[in-house]
Amino acid sequence: MTKTDQSAGRGSAISLVKLSEDAPDLVGHYESAALSLRKHELGGQRAAVYLVLDRSRSMRPYYKDGTMQHFAEQVLALSAHLDNDSIVRTTFFSTDVDGAADLSLSNYAGRIEALHQGLGHMGRTNYHWAMDAVIDHYLASGDSDPALVVFQTDGGPTSRLAAERYICKAARLPLFWQFVGFGDPDENEFAFLRKLDDLAVPAKRIVDNAGFFHAGLTPRSVSDEVLYDQLLREYPRWLRAATAEGIV
Repeated sequence: MTKTDQSAGRGSAISLVKLSEDAPDLVGHYESAALSLRKHELGGQRAAVYLVLDRSRSMRPYYKDGTMQHFAEQVLALSAHLDNDSIVRTTFFSTDVDGAADLSLSNYAGRIEALHQGLGHMGRTNYHWAMDAVIDHYLASGDSDPALVVFQTDGGPTSRLAAERYICKAARLPLFWQFVGFGDPDENEFAFLRKLDDLAVPAKRIVDNAGFFHAGLTPRSVSDEVLYDQLLREYPRWLRAATAEGIV
């Protein structure tokens, strides 16, 4: 019996009844995520969910207007379907890793802004340190489920070679990196992320372990339906390929 067959008979990690008791504000997101999971034939699947948030200086308006909190809540609601403990390890980065904390159904309201305010200086944009932190945390956790890493940023990294190397090396691990771009719709701003999405297989990496979605200048206006469909669009294909290669 395959893992997909085994998952078919399972429901969500956290039931709607339980979520309604613990985090009623997330019910709308949760129900939308359920539709997208079924659409992509991921019902009953389990995955550790990670969230990586950009704290480079240009991100300041998105923290101030509540966009980052809203986005984190959308990811937390998705994790309630996939992750048995529904704890989303959240890593903040700029020049380096600025900090990390757990986001949970019992402790999420206003938490992103509060954490952000306590992390001090906002620097440049370097992906690879945050990627390293996620990999270290996942390996130390001993989790047997694969991981879906939602990696938000508003532009390309300062060290592009390092980011590409990390993606290629991480392809042998059971982690899928779903990049989400906030901001300027100019194609050049996210050219590097499109390159990461399209890195050759198997010449550079054993499987395609990354996806990219541009949420635009006003990402908070992107509907749950569109967001979840985009977050899950490439994950099933990676899951099949990673299973075939013995990575998952």
